[in-house]
Amino acid sequence: MNFDELTRFLEKRVQKSMPGDAAHQKMKPKLPNGAPIKMTHATPPRKGGVLILLYEDEGVVRFPLIERPSYEGIHSGQMALPGGRYEEEDMDQYQTALRESEEEIGVDQKEVKIIGSLSEFFVSASNYMVLPVIGKIERKPAFVPEPREVADIVMPPVTHLIDSGRLKEKEMTVRNDFKMVCPYFDLEDRVVWGATAMMLAEFVEIMKEYPVR
Repeated sequence: MNFDELTRFLEKRVQKSMPGDAAHQKMKPKLPNGAPIKMTHATPPRKGGVLILLYEDEGVVRFPLIERPSYEGIHSGQMALPGGRYEEEDMDQYQTALRESEEEIGVDQKEVKIIGSLSEFFVSASNYMVLPVIGKIERKPAFVPEPREVADIVMPPVTHLIDSGRLKEKEMTVRNDFKMVCPYFDLEDRVVWGATAMMLAEFVEIMKEYPVR
């Protein structure tokens, strides 16, 4: 997979209509009986941004995922894309994704070129409306995890996302012994599920259109 050809393809592709919810649904957790999981919130969702950061490492196109530390919260210990909450000083959710990624994994936001974005995604578990931003950087980054927010960083190849053998499913138990059946991506021996997997599922759908040579 050629880095320059891929990023040129993505720059054009993100200008067209996106798969959106049809892609998200493929990785959506459900109850063990197959019923959908429903959550309601009393307040409007907050805005956020995450970054799919593409770079080349010895001919392999990769992107970083972070492992959240264990804490008393909804996303404790989960794999995620770098990013976070929109702040008033941010011009938009694109800047949110860049700023938060710099804070979490040490990537200089001035070196990241924005390619575009996927569909805005509602994270029902935490009541966030998140914009998944696609960016690229012309060198292999020297990642520096922010220890309060990042327990580890893994850098899977993009090709692993479109490898059907890495798309799996398992029953998981989360807070208060709540059981779910979760589709997930097996990336770098990590279980990437939930909102992150659903956002990446849309990226996978457009990547299927890329003519791999």
